[in-house]
Amino acid sequence: MVRHASLFSQLTGLFNRNQFYALVLRHGSEKHAKGFSSWDHFVAMLFCQIAQAKSLREICSGMACCLGKLRHLGVKGAPKRSTLSYANQKRTWKLFQDVFYDTLHLCRQAPSPGKTKFRFRNKLMSLDSSTISLCLSLFPWAEYRQTKGAVKLHLLLDHDGYLPVFACITDGKTHDVTMARQLALSKGSIVVMDRGYNDYKLYAEWVEDEVYFVTRLKDNAAFMVLADFPVPKNRNILVDQTILFTGAVAAKNCPYALRRVVVWDKDQERKIELLTNHLDFGATTIAAIYKDRWEIELFFKALKQNLKVKTFVGTSENALQIQIWTALIAMLLIKFLQFRSRFGWSLSNLVALLRWNLFTYRDLWEWIDHPLETPPPEPAPIQYGLPFKGLGQHY
Repeated sequence: MVRHASLFSQLTGLFNRNQFYALVLRHGSEKHAKGFSSWDHFVAMLFCQIAQAKSLREICSGMACCLGKLRHLGVKGAPKRSTLSYANQKRTWKLFQDVFYDTLHLCRQAPSPGKTKFRFRNKLMSLDSSTISLCLSLFPWAEYRQTKGAVKLHLLLDHDGYLPVFACITDGKTHDVTMARQLALSKGSIVVMDRGYNDYKLYAEWVEDEVYFVTRLKDNAAFMVLADFPVPKNRNILVDQTILFTGAVAAKNCPYALRRVVVWDKDQERKIELLTNHLDFGATTIAAIYKDRWEIELFFKALKQNLKVKTFVGTSENALQIQIWTALIAMLLIKFLQFRSRFGWSLSNLVALLRWNLFTYRDLWEWIDHPLETPPPEPAPIQYGLPFKGLGQHY
């Protein structure tokens, strides 16, 4: 029987160590380091996410309990609490940010997760943010309101595999539009978002750059109808028309003709007014694109339910950034395993079973395809007897 390293060791083996150390040199993460390397630090924080450790004590004690199984991880030993705390406070979080984008490249190499929902070839992405509440007395630097602290996690989700291709962590007061302006979107791509990103100058910039958007129209938006189009029968489309903003500010900042599509939501029994600059797609396609925006909400929900992004093992801004970036890295790893598996995992089940089997000695790719099968027992070594006749005499 072939012996394997632990599942956790095989997971960390997916990272290119040479590339990791190149990032360490770029950021100077190990400057003045004494024994506790950046790789040790990364493995400890990844263990925090996958094992769902609630504190520094649980991280260090959990790894110490598996001391004999850490050798294949490239880790010298379990860290001390003070050492890990100091590293979270002092070592730059930008190293973890770069590791996230390297891991994203790894996920891109995995087989396609399946057929897409749409026939068009345009890149479809969702843009949204999620507020992470913090205790103001523990995180005084993250003041959001008078008695509340918070940070915002901004994500751009690619609908091809539903992977985050852009992430940024800001204070809770940063407006969503501020982050949207920083995006470098390719020509022809489609961005779907909610009303929090309503900005007429941004709409005009995207029209000029030939970037398409689908969003909600503000309830008080003033506009004139340029043309009405017939709507498909027996569908949930009520109105399809091109419009021009007539409000003083809107008309000045966005003087382009846009498209208004009114959809009937059967579940909520309400009208939804959509706004887009794509004039060629059918109205039902526009409605389906906006409906698929729900996937980014599901991503945020899965991230918060399965990984450690609501409670933190450090109170400094640097420690919080490191923990959230490590959670995003862990999410990409889990997505990668889902893409490679033939078992049909749900994300929550995969996270749970992986947590329980982190230090199980089994082939990772065999495990994700057949997790419930018991591997064959290792045969006992054969001990051949030596014929013995008498003292000093043998056959």
